[in-house]
Amino acid sequence: MKPSVFLAGALAVVAIAGCNSKQGDAATNKSVKLQQVKPPKGGDWTMVVNATDAGGFMMGNPNAKVKLVEFGSLTCPHCREFDEKGVPVLMNRYVKSGQVSWEFRNFVRDAFDLTASLIARCNGPKTFFPMMRAIYKDQPVWVGNIQHAPQSQLEALQNLPPNQQFVEMAKVAKLQDWAAARGVPQAKSNQCLANQNSVNQLVQMTSDATTQFPEFQGTPTFVINGAMVKDTATWEKLEPALKNALGG
Repeated sequence: MKPSVFLAGALAVVAIAGCNSKQGDAATNKSVKLQQVKPPKGGDWTMVVNATDAGGFMMGNPNAKVKLVEFGSLTCPHCREFDEKGVPVLMNRYVKSGQVSWEFRNFVRDAFDLTASLIARCNGPKTFFPMMRAIYKDQPVWVGNIQHAPQSQLEALQNLPPNQQFVEMAKVAKLQDWAAARGVPQAKSNQCLANQNSVNQLVQMTSDATTQFPEFQGTPTFVINGAMVKDTATWEKLEPALKNALGG
C-alpha cells in the first residue's frame, strides 16, 4: 500500500467510515485486585515508553502480564471519546500497576489522519502519548480547520510532490502552529512531515492491522495478548476484558 492512496480520502476526512461505531452494552462493575509491580526508580510505569517493532509506542512495564494494543485513528471521534473516558483509568489504575502495558498503533484512515500522526510521533517515544492525547482533545478544532478550508485548496494538495503534501496539509489544519506551542518547532515538524520513511511506516502499520486481523472493522480496535477483542469500542466494554485477562 503506497502513501498516495490516502490522498484520495483527503477531501472526505470528516467521514467516520472505518471509525468503529459499535458502542455495545453497559459493562458490569466486576472488581479485580491488582498486584503492584515495583515501578522503575524515580517514577512510575506510565513514564516508561518505548517504540515497538510493530511501529507503535508502548507505555508501561515491558514484561506486563497483560499486553494491550490499541489501533486508533486521530481523526476518529470514537477514538477521541475512548481517550477522554477510558485512558485516564487505563493509565492510573492498570498501567501504573505494572500489570498492563498499553501500546498505541496508528491506523491512518486518510491523508489528514496521516499528517496528524506524523506530528504526534515527531519527537519520538518520550512525548508521543501527551502529543497524541492533546491531538485528540483538540480534534474538533483542527478538523474544523480542514472542514472550513476552500475546496480548491484541498484539491490542489493532491498535485503537490510527495515530500510537500503533508507539510501543506498540516498548514491547512494549522497543526504546525499547534505543535510549536507544544515544544515541536516548525522546522522540526516540517522535517517530520516530509520524512518518507515515517510515512511509509504509518502506511505499513495500517496495512499490517488488517492483514494480521482480517476481522478488523474499524477504530478503535483492541488486542489483548495477541488476540483481537471484538465489540470493545468503549472503555465500558474493554475494561471487563482486561479484568478477565488479569484473572479477575
